[in-house]
Amino acid sequence: MNARVLMVQGCTSDAGKSALVTGLCRWLHRQGVAVAPFKPQNMALNAAVTADGGEIGRAQAVQAQAAGVPPHTDFNPVLLKPQSDVGAQVIVHGHAVGAMEAHRYHDYKQVAMQAVLASHRRLCERFEAVVVEGAGSPAEINLRERDIANMGYAEAVDCPVILIADIDRGGVFAHLVGTLALLSASERARVAGFIINRFRGDMALLQPGLDWLQQETGKPVLGVLPYLHGLSLEAEDALPRDGDERDSAGAGLRVAVPALPHISNHTDLDALRNHPDVACLFVGPGQQPPACDLIVLPGSKTTRADLQWLRDQGWESAIARHLRYGGRLIGICGGFQMLGRAVHDPQGIEGLPGSSDGLGWLDMETTLAPAKVLRQAAGTLTLGDTPVRGYEIHCGVSQGAALDRPACLLSDGRPDGAHSADDRILGTYLHGLFDEPQALSALLAWAGLRDPVPFDIRQEREASIDRLADAVEWHLDIDTLRRLLVMNGERPCAT
Repeated sequence: MNARVLMVQGCTSDAGKSALVTGLCRWLHRQGVAVAPFKPQNMALNAAVTADGGEIGRAQAVQAQAAGVPPHTDFNPVLLKPQSDVGAQVIVHGHAVGAMEAHRYHDYKQVAMQAVLASHRRLCERFEAVVVEGAGSPAEINLRERDIANMGYAEAVDCPVILIADIDRGGVFAHLVGTLALLSASERARVAGFIINRFRGDMALLQPGLDWLQQETGKPVLGVLPYLHGLSLEAEDALPRDGDERDSAGAGLRVAVPALPHISNHTDLDALRNHPDVACLFVGPGQQPPACDLIVLPGSKTTRADLQWLRDQGWESAIARHLRYGGRLIGICGGFQMLGRAVHDPQGIEGLPGSSDGLGWLDMETTLAPAKVLRQAAGTLTLGDTPVRGYEIHCGVSQGAALDRPACLLSDGRPDGAHSADDRILGTYLHGLFDEPQALSALLAWAGLRDPVPFDIRQEREASIDRLADAVEWHLDIDTLRRLLVMNGERPCAT
């Protein structure tokens, strides 16, 4: 095959790149086009395990779902998982190559670009169309040198680019015109048009601005996407935006989740956030841990540092009080490790070498090791022998008597996690714990919710992907998109 390639770049982070690529992939898939998503470089702590045994950003796994293909490491060849303000774990083709500070990674980009181009070539050979997502903004002047995430990639493979901007945040015309002005002449030439995202209001009032934008830049506006309320898509990284939380008045179960500084795979909580009977709240720094029925300690990229943050924010005493008054507690991955007696990091896998006292609620200790576990998993919860399915991404090895009472029995014969003898605490390495409808109902009932309404987050996500594809078809210039993605013989995929 000789795939057509189209790249979506944003004027800012969270402009809607991931959602647009998702919608385009589903729109093409509906038409029978063999399409693949692609993000050359992603920086995110929400990761997915792929069919070929690696990890990629969860946004690319969602886009693969939209395209009707299993997630693959070629969809996101370079993944950066931040461990501090100046450093990250670098993952290439699904596997960690080491932790690097920003200046060292800048030098490494030449190597990373070769991985990006290798994945690009393989996708072009396998698919008819490749829809590419940029990262952040292409107008970051300090990041232009050796860029592999935005225009550096687009120039290397000679593909057209669409710029998307978020009108809901304000300043949309300044974002688009300013971004275009900061590009080089060749980069400006490859911008095929603009898309405005998250519009709510009267289109007649917006039209004069659209006319001015096209006259000022010479670039067409390819459409205006409406603000789609209530989408259930797995977030690329950031916690839910203000205003994105569902109205949970009258909910039968209250759930509190500490918003750890290096929280990872918080999409584990999507099923709780969207369940009609549940009020699920992320509790940030400086906020008092609230009274609730269930506390969930989520995954963490820096378990010991986030454990210290929990203590500094008063969660240690809040959890003790919560359990004393009959509340339930679940720890997932890093959150599970925190529940033990100690977390050891002798090789400095997640930061400075050393050990930290755990919260002490489970009789076990965890030692971090360089080899990362990456695998899909399925089995049953020990709560009522209920089916459960998810995935594992962790460096820790846990040992101790608490593991003699596992939370899950996996289909490959392995026990997983721990279930306390007093029935108040569960810990597991299984991400996606709440995604299986039967497991969700069982866990909600265990936490105190009477007769929980059946709820399937996977169906919600699928419906949201279809809504995005409908928006693409109804609100965008389909003829131009079809020409760029399906019939554009003038821009063959570079190999």
